[in-house]
Amino acid sequence: MSSGKKAARPVALLSRRQIEGLIAEGKTIIIIDQQVLKVDAWLSYHPGGEKAILHMVGRDATDEVNALHAPETRKSMQRYRIGRIDSRWKNFVPPIQGGKFRQYVEGTSDSDGEDEDVDVSPESGSSRAPSPVFDTKDSNIHHRGRAKSPPSSSASSVSHASDLDDGMSYLDAQTKEQIDLDISKYPSLDLITQDEIIRKYRELDERLRAEGLYDCNYSAYAIETCRYLLLFSMMLIFLNLRWYGTSGMFLGCLWHQLVFTVHDAGHMGITHNFTADTVIGILIADFIGGLSVCWWKRNHNVHHIVTNSPEHDPDIEHMPFFAVSHRFFKSLKSSFYDRLMPYDSFAKFTLAYQAQLYYPLMFLGRFNLYVLSWEHLIRGLGPKKGPAWWHRWMEIAGQVFFWYWFGYLIVYKTIPTASGRFAFVMISHLVTMPLHAQITLSHFSMSTSELGPHESFPQKMLRTTMDIDCPEWLDFFHGGLQFQAIHHLFPRMPRHNLRRTQKFVQDFCNDVGIPYALYGFVDGNKEVIGRLAEVSRQGAILAKCQMAIAERGDILHGH
Repeated sequence: MSSGKKAARPVALLSRRQIEGLIAEGKTIIIIDQQVLKVDAWLSYHPGGEKAILHMVGRDATDEVNALHAPETRKSMQRYRIGRIDSRWKNFVPPIQGGKFRQYVEGTSDSDGEDEDVDVSPESGSSRAPSPVFDTKDSNIHHRGRAKSPPSSSASSVSHASDLDDGMSYLDAQTKEQIDLDISKYPSLDLITQDEIIRKYRELDERLRAEGLYDCNYSAYAIETCRYLLLFSMMLIFLNLRWYGTSGMFLGCLWHQLVFTVHDAGHMGITHNFTADTVIGILIADFIGGLSVCWWKRNHNVHHIVTNSPEHDPDIEHMPFFAVSHRFFKSLKSSFYDRLMPYDSFAKFTLAYQAQLYYPLMFLGRFNLYVLSWEHLIRGLGPKKGPAWWHRWMEIAGQVFFWYWFGYLIVYKTIPTASGRFAFVMISHLVTMPLHAQITLSHFSMSTSELGPHESFPQKMLRTTMDIDCPEWLDFFHGGLQFQAIHHLFPRMPRHNLRRTQKFVQDFCNDVGIPYALYGFVDGNKEVIGRLAEVSRQGAILAKCQMAIAERGDILHGH
């Protein structure tokens, strides 16, 4: 007799070649905890946008998914399971990053064309043509500390630039130099070393949970709320006194502080409930601040996955005003914005002075966020189905409400003079500048090298992110964003617990041999300005190379 229980369907064991073939057919395949998921149906539902998922195709996304998603979401992903693997997965380069995949023909050997030896070059797992920069077989890549560090100044490293064939050869040489430097500073990219880093990172995550560091400190938010109410009250008081510039200053301070809570809500770090934290984020960001939190989620999730990648991370794609790597001189195409970032005559002019323009442009950062927010909402770039379908409409309502109370009731109706309006608007927006500088501070001076698909999630986060040291009493001013490296390792951890987590992360870094970048606020700013100035010098050298080549061509042609 039947017991009445339905037997569980056996899960198919899939080979690497079969999975490669599915990706070649255009399927969206990711690996999580040895399970093979086909998530095509999830792309249009994902609240964080489809680009974040596409960067995980062909990869073991276990750590990225665990870091960015709640347990309930991770459990729901199992509905997309189509198979499993029974061995350590070696990552492919995702198609969105240029990876190429071979069709799978039934009946052929599953191991056909699959290397037994581990290749840790950045193009390992991709069948595209070898790159003279990235596909190096230098044995130094396997041994931390063996590669010789290049000179600190690119000007000295290209003293023989005239020996290079052309400007592109110069850029390739610079890229290779940066990769060699990173290889010398960070642990080996072999799978055994990276697996050990992953194991200890996951152990650390469990320990932090046991310590209660994922629990939100609601008493801290009670203090935060008092600060918000004080700033709002001061804005109204000085507005009534007709001190419009002073009133705008307090409004700007309020916006500056509120962003930190929005950041927590966007990472589900307050209630840990997707809907509740989303509503909190929208009410603050859209209704009070005039910014789209859903635009931010779509942008920020990709940033957390491909941190400091010039082609893919929107948080460092600020052409033609800023270039934090010489690789932008190749007119890269942004996979996030799906457009070219041209290194044209205007970019060459502005980038030559980017170190001087850094702070002035940071003052105008909030105006740019308005444009990006409205572009996201008007184009409907967020999910139109699933649990987040209503976010766009609530955000549009929030935007209308914001411009009604801010633009109409205060700026137009309450302030009678053009000079008063100008002072109120400009000062309220300029005061938020430290926030924009804070966001860029932790990444602009860090590595932008691509070390390949086998680099572990924790190593990549620590290689591309720095923390800023400050006294504990100043934590309210930085809002937790000074602990960016820790935040990138544990994105859903409430910001009030990040300082307590720092010692655990420092011990982890010492244990696995990953440098932990920690700078004082002033030194951190010097690092950023130094990087911008360095890239400007590289641009000047590239221009000289190209000019010399052009002159040489004129001579050869008899001009």
